[in-house]
Amino acid sequence: MTVAFSPDGQTLASGGGDYSLKLWDSHTGNCLNTLQGHTKSIVIDSIAFSFDGHTLASGSRDHTVKLWDVHTGQCLKTLQEHTYQVRTVAFSPDGKTLASGSSDLTLKLWNVETGKCFHTLQGHTKAIFAVTFSPNGQTLVSGSDDYTIRFWDIRNGQCYKILQGHTKAIRTVAFSPDGKILASSSRDGTIKFWDIQTGECLKTIRSPRPYEGMKITGVTGVTAAEKASLQALGAVD
Repeated sequence: MTVAFSPDGQTLASGGGDYSLKLWDSHTGNCLNTLQGHTKSIVIDSIAFSFDGHTLASGSRDHTVKLWDVHTGQCLKTLQEHTYQVRTVAFSPDGKTLASGSSDLTLKLWNVETGKCFHTLQGHTKAIFAVTFSPNGQTLVSGSDDYTIRFWDIRNGQCYKILQGHTKAIRTVAFSPDGKILASSSRDGTIKFWDIQTGECLKTIRSPRPYEGMKITGVTGVTAAEKASLQALGAVD
């Protein structure tokens, strides 16, 4: 399941495993429209509103990205150059560019007006789960199952910075409003704050796990799977 608020907060969009998108009145909870067009029985992994709220983008495991007219519910365009599941989508601040990340290991930059892909960004070695634009729209940041965060120059499509520190897949990335700090969350259970200029990790935070700090020692006969479970609970290092 994935959800996103419209910029004015009046509408909530949702998508999930039933291949449809729904638009909801955020005040009354009433369903305003159901958008259908993605392949049946295929999960929709990511949705994003344009910054004027008129267009909704959806990325699906049917390998496509679709652009929708929020007011009419009509599919405006289907973007079809990814070769595997589309995991994440994001609009640029000016609404002219859409970024998509996929399990095919690529990011693509699309011209929203024409629906044409003008850059394919390559460098990640595993699925890409997160993308976001900097507030000035000049940089795209991506997070991947290869545990890295990459910074891309929108003008030439080149990767100019790689951040490393997470130990599992990175699921979300977000800029601070002033564009000076990036936050990233990972399946390793941590959130990291990064200085954009230096690439330094400023802070790492983690929610306390159920058995944090128990530091169980001397246990024998534990399988690798059982040990992993104990580590996830915080019982062993």
